[in-house]
Amino acid sequence: MGTPLDPRTTQTAEVIDRLSEAYPDATISLDFSTRFELLVAVVLSAQCTDERVNKITPELFAEFPTPDAFAQADPETVAERINSCTYYNNKAEYLVGIGEILTEEYDGEVPATMDGLTALPGVGRKTSNVVLQHAHDTTEGIVVDTHVQRLSQRLGLTEETNPEKIEADLMDLVPESDWKPVTHWLIAHGRAVCTAQSPSCEECLLADICPAERE
Repeated sequence: MGTPLDPRTTQTAEVIDRLSEAYPDATISLDFSTRFELLVAVVLSAQCTDERVNKITPELFAEFPTPDAFAQADPETVAERINSCTYYNNKAEYLVGIGEILTEEYDGEVPATMDGLTALPGVGRKTSNVVLQHAHDTTEGIVVDTHVQRLSQRLGLTEETNPEKIEADLMDLVPESDWKPVTHWLIAHGRAVCTAQSPSCEECLLADICPAERE
């Protein structure tokens, strides 16, 4: 963790105490029933809301239930099925490519390592962290999505703008036992109160310790 002299250490501890109490049941909001479904859903969720992804995936999984099904699919067909999602053409290519690699190299299974996951098309560290945590029960880092990035900056936990550098800062400040849930606490607060455009600072349980609110 950060050094005792680093004011961010105390700030982080207070943020965690308050958010963990306010959102004790916060967890992943994507719908999935298998490791592969989770991987697909997280790929689709890039720059797209989880709510939108959850509307797309039931029919998508019914038509393409396995990596092999995606491997044999025409990317244009997949794109048609996910066209209400952002960047659907790119994501269709990713899903077909992922299906091919999982079928050919992993016997249809989802890799259980960071290196294996980040080698897949369209899969970066954030996606890999989600899959490791929720599909393999392995925590190697902290998931930094747009909510986590925004709140970490507003709360003075980091001055970085690159997600991987933000993750490194948070991993230094947050106890390892909280690496998984801290993402969900921050996301829950980001959705409910500390929104991107119109944060409800007057209703915020962190207002008295938030540098952004005092600016």
